[in-house]
Amino acid sequence: MTSLSDARADVLVVGSGGAGMSAAVSAREAGASVVVVTKSALGAGNTGRAQGGIQAAVGDDDTVESHYEDTFAAGHRAARPELVRRLAESGPEAIRWLESLGVAFTRDGGRLRLLRCGGASRRRLLQAGERTGAEMVKALRAAVRASGAEVWESTALADLEPEGDGWRALVAPGGNGSRRTVRARAVVLAAGGGLRGEAEALGVGSTNHPDATPEVLRLALALGAQGRELDSWQRHPTGSVWPEALAGYALPETTRAYGATLHDADGERFVDELAPRDVVAQAIIDVVAAGRGAAAPDGAPGVWLDTPAIDRLNGDGFTADRLAYVHNRYRKAGVDITRERVLVYPVLHYRNGGLAIDEDAATTLPGVFAAGEIAGGVHGANRLMGNSLLDTVVYGRRAGRGAAAVAR
Repeated sequence: MTSLSDARADVLVVGSGGAGMSAAVSAREAGASVVVVTKSALGAGNTGRAQGGIQAAVGDDDTVESHYEDTFAAGHRAARPELVRRLAESGPEAIRWLESLGVAFTRDGGRLRLLRCGGASRRRLLQAGERTGAEMVKALRAAVRASGAEVWESTALADLEPEGDGWRALVAPGGNGSRRTVRARAVVLAAGGGLRGEAEALGVGSTNHPDATPEVLRLALALGAQGRELDSWQRHPTGSVWPEALAGYALPETTRAYGATLHDADGERFVDELAPRDVVAQAIIDVVAAGRGAAAPDGAPGVWLDTPAIDRLNGDGFTADRLAYVHNRYRKAGVDITRERVLVYPVLHYRNGGLAIDEDAATTLPGVFAAGEIAGGVHGANRLMGNSLLDTVVYGRRAGRGAAAVAR
């Protein structure tokens, strides 16, 4: 490895969420030298915000085929079937790999706790406490540090161009106007779908990390990379409307998995709460548009999520135990969700499409791979909850191995 001002590596990884870190670790495991550039701190991004869990067909009554069918159907059969199949087939091994890195998935009586989430026909959702994404980030960050990959934090990708049999990247460390160069035989783009930037342009709310802006995606498209379903965006159905301090916070789907139900202003249920996210979100939008929604003290519209139903169904203390993080966040904001309903409305959450990739996470640009939310074809026109974390691991690892192979 040369000096920081003019580095060379076998593989350059852009982004350090779940996909970027999985790629970096896997490329190092394959013997490649790796430089990771990330806009802020290693591991900062949307992955750490994922509360609900990760899907994988590990239950006794579950099958890879069922996971495949649920995913393909939820995406309105618009995804590439081979990518969906690879995702589902790789799920159990991805969980074992995460466990080997130190992710402690929640168990009841020694057996993995499995929940059913929206759009799934089986209980397939694994959790590591209440903040699965944060636990994955913690383990992956340690693995990256231990791997020997070189990490440049607070360093954004400014430009990328082909050079010889590889790529030349111009990066901007520190935000002070300086520029440095990284030359690599292969590149992994794992900078996310950038919906925070899109949401700000549209003037709507988003669950995304502040760094989730789309410049890397746009740069790849400008270089000629093929994209797909780029304008297919998922809304999280239950974005908090009130209290104001929690406006836009997405209540995890596990609230509905545990029994919370959705009601209009008159108290009527209007949707299957465990339908796919796009179905639930659209039903809420339609109810409000029809004048059947409720309003927050500031006039913001929404519908009621009956969170007290969780304890009514499962017994007193269940919410405080299983949803302690959510429960405590609302208590700090002056709301007890075991006694008061929560006003919710859909909020921009995830880009379903992105750069077209093959089963090895290769884009249509030679030597450039993509994984995570920046990539398209895995989810189709709607993502099944819990598949995003699995996607980051499955295709992040494949991208890292593919990039290392190109470099060799």
